[in-house]
Parts: sequence; C-alpha cells; structure tokens
Amino acid sequence: MSFHCIKEKLNILADAANMMGRSDSSGSIRQNLNKDLGDSSGIGICNSNTKDGPYVSLLKILLTNHCIFDCAYRVTRKSSDIKRAAFKIKEALDLTINFYRRNYIEGLFLSSGIFKSADYSMERLIAVAKKLRLEEKFNGYIQLKSIPGANDELMREAGLYADRLSVNIEVRTISDLKLLAPDKKHEDFIKPMLKVKNEIIQYKVEKQIIKSTPQYARAARCTQMIIGATSESDKDIMYSAAHYYKNYNMKQVYYSGYVPVADDSRLRVIGTEVPMLRKNRWYQTDWLLRFYGFSVEEILNTNHPNLDIDMDPKLGWALRNLNHFPINLNTAESRILARILGLGMYSIQKIIQARKFRRLKWGHLKKIGVVLDLTKYFMICDTKNYHHNDLQAAEIINFILKNSQGKFRNNYSSQLLLFN
Repeated sequence: MSFHCIKEKLNILADAANMMGRSDSSGSIRQNLNKDLGDSSGIGICNSNTKDGPYVSLLKILLTNHCIFDCAYRVTRKSSDIKRAAFKIKEALDLTINFYRRNYIEGLFLSSGIFKSADYSMERLIAVAKKLRLEEKFNGYIQLKSIPGANDELMREAGLYADRLSVNIEVRTISDLKLLAPDKKHEDFIKPMLKVKNEIIQYKVEKQIIKSTPQYARAARCTQMIIGATSESDKDIMYSAAHYYKNYNMKQVYYSGYVPVADDSRLRVIGTEVPMLRKNRWYQTDWLLRFYGFSVEEILNTNHPNLDIDMDPKLGWALRNLNHFPINLNTAESRILARILGLGMYSIQKIIQARKFRRLKWGHLKKIGVVLDLTKYFMICDTKNYHHNDLQAAEIINFILKNSQGKFRNNYSSQLLLFN
C-alpha cells in the first residue's frame, strides 16, 4: 500500500474519530520492566493537559467509517454521502508503532464504525490491541471503544489488552434512541457496562488468591453521552451521569456536545451546536458530584433545571444558599469546607492537616496557598474578622468585583447583572 493511500485513510479516519465525539482518556502507569517497546508513565489524554501540565497525544482513529446503522446524529451513518475508508489491521498496527517510535504519541485511542456486525467489528479492534501487546511488545497506552451489541466474551478479551474501555451511551434515553437510531437497542449499550463492571470485580477477587491473574482494564472504564441532539435539561443529563457512576462504577462520564451534521427535522439546525461554555458547566458540575460531595438535587432541581451559563455551578449554589455560610474553617469537616467557593480539595487537605497543630488565621491560609479573593466571603477564622456580614448575593458579587485580582474580575464581571 502506498504512502499516499495510507495518508488519505489517516486523514479520513482520524477526522471521523474526532467527529464521533471527544472522550478524554486518563491513562494508567505501565512500567517497562522487560525492555519492551515504550513506556506509559501516567496519564494519556486526547488533546488535553495532564495533571502535571504538558500536553500528551494519542493516535485517535477509526478502523473504518463504514457503518451498517443509520443513526441520525452520526456523520458516519449508513445514508451519509461521506468518503469511506478502512484500515487493515496491519496498517493500524504499523501506524501506531511508527508514530510511537518517533515520539509523536504516547498511545492509541481506537474505535470503529460497525462493519458487517458488532462482533466482527469488535474482533478487529481487539486484534490490533492484542498484536500491539503480544507481537510488538508495545507498552504504551491503549484505549478501545466498545461496539454496541458485541458479545460478553469479546468485552472480556478487550479488557485484557486495553488500559481503558470506553463503554458508551450514545443518547440519554430509550425514547431518543428509538427516534434517532431505531436500529439500535438500549440494552446493547447497558450490557457491556455491566460486563466490564463484573469483570473488574472478579479480577479483584481472583487477584487476592492468584497474584499472577492478568490485569483487567487497568485504567478502568468510562462512558460518553451525546448531549444536545434532543432537548434534555441539564438536570436530566446530570441525573443520568449519577446513575452510571452509582450503578455501573464508571470512572468518568464524558459529555460530547452534539454537532449538527445533516438537515433533519428530528435534530438541531446546522450551525446551532452546543456552546462550549455549556459543556464546561457540565464538567464542572460532574467534578462537584464526584469529588466535592454535592448531590444532583442540590445543584439542579425542579426550580432550577438548567445550569447558569454565566456562572460557575459552585458559585450558583453558594448564592442560592447563603444561609449555609459563614463556615468556620477551624471546626468544619472536609465535606463542609468543600462548599466554600474558591477552596479546592487539595487546599482542604492541607487545612485539615495544619489545624491539628494550631488555630488557623488568614495569614496561615495565605501560606498554605489559599486565594482569599473568593473564600473570605464564605468562611471565618474567627468572628472578629469576617467579610460576609449577612450580605445579599448582589452585594457579595460587588465585593468580589471590587477586591479581586484581574482573573477573578474577568470571570465574574457579568454575573452581577443576574442579581440586579
């Protein structure tokens, strides 16, 4: 196969992979102990920052953009007139190795359209991962997307070679799936989630008995929802995410804003894609649910079904619940401290440790690294030095604008309008 043919396939199938939605990939540590090819030293993320700051890259491609289904929200749907292409297994293998040897990537993010059948497509994905691990001694990061409808044994095998399995929910409800993808069944998305969950539980049990038990999906599993193809509220979205975290032990739910790809009365008009800022609000809310102890009903409910586009959800909650403040940082437990605007979990851990030795004051917080521009309106060290004074929401924002540094002023300058 000529270089130009491979390059054309790469252009088509990499672009198709990006169009299928963004799903960041957190990697796992894979130490290279046997002088194999490569090393994965932490986190692999598609077009995003690592926890240490620098960007890392995955080769993100489809094995093929052919598909036997006609999902209205997919640019790769059967009825689409796009240019089609498919990688042979060896071509995908060679591309990954060549990019990796040149230090262009840290690993592979591999998905596929459903070609012939779900099982056939899943077998091809597994074949690439298996050959990378066993034949090429590839030690980098591999993420595979599950194929809806693939049988359980294939899902089990995929987890033996992939660092992460992406088990996706394409649209949120059964009724929306019937409307937009009538050929697909909701249970075809749920079964792989349950299978992967049970396999990981089984691996942990067997590992306690047999230390050499092969590790299964070492960086766990994630799911992705396409949001915005239908008219769901933010409350509906976040309740769905909470359901997958609780019942399927998902490591991460990713929110992919629908991009209109065709004129269709069932879908949004072309040019009206989901705003980036709204997607940011979903992730901020997700973070509050997973790490800050918030429940969905605290942030989104019948009276407040959608997130404020112009406001961080934690600030929105604080301004709607001023009766919870001030919080005494010297006595409150960590889950209460997590409600303070501008206070992150890392700072909270440092506060909990520091107050074992002394009663903390504002100066101590500055040494810890807490930015007081925001936090001082919602907490106290002692009753003599408190900035809240039973203020209303608009007055608090005025104080933030008046006393904050530039970056906070820019973030909150528009929010005062909401309370005047």
